[in-house]
Amino acid sequence: MLVADHLCKSFGSQVVLNNLNFTVAPGQALCLLGANGAGKTTCINLFLGLTKPTSGFALVNGVNVQQQSLQVARDIFYLPENVALYESLNALENLEYLCSLANLEKSEMDMSRALGQVGLDPVHYKKHLVHYSKGMRQKVAIAFAILKEAKALLLDEPTSGLDPIATRDFIQLIGELKSSGAAVLMVTHDLYCAEILADDIYIMAQGKVLKTFKNTGDLHQIEQLYFSALSA
Repeated sequence: MLVADHLCKSFGSQVVLNNLNFTVAPGQALCLLGANGAGKTTCINLFLGLTKPTSGFALVNGVNVQQQSLQVARDIFYLPENVALYESLNALENLEYLCSLANLEKSEMDMSRALGQVGLDPVHYKKHLVHYSKGMRQKVAIAFAILKEAKALLLDEPTSGLDPIATRDFIQLIGELKSSGAAVLMVTHDLYCAEILADDIYIMAQGKVLKTFKNTGDLHQIEQLYFSALSA
């Protein structure tokens, strides 16, 4: 579903991504771990078509992002660290607007059902998002992913700033979408989130992949591999 094929990105003489290769199949999750400046967000931006690779390809469902960005946009859902929704609109109005941008015909019942699936209390459906917590805003955004039946989820530091309960809710929601067949590419510093969601973990530094491994669900092992790779 998501393929990085010898992806490289440079800004002038600065190499920020160096020969990145991976495949994320439907129902699988890849987590990119590393310090700031490792090239993780650049990878996400290449899949979003926000920047062009210096060489190599980013493919979504077999489609080259640079060649057919509009087709790719229909298949992907992007969740940044801070969700950009309209604070002066309520949850249903935000979803209605997002659906109109995506040319999706969804009824209020469809949108309410999606908000119910993500666990947002119905009492909040018609409250302006200015009164929402970050976790609640994320739930509205993920409801849109459900409505558009996104095949690939691109997540950039999604648990940053969330309290433990909101983090638990987020992990559960993404896990459900993954189980339904979505491919997940996640950038994070949250080793616990990686332990729960990831099938494969790549540790990166200065644009390069230092180590790749299958997730065994052992947080202690992930911590050891992470810190040993970065300190090598």
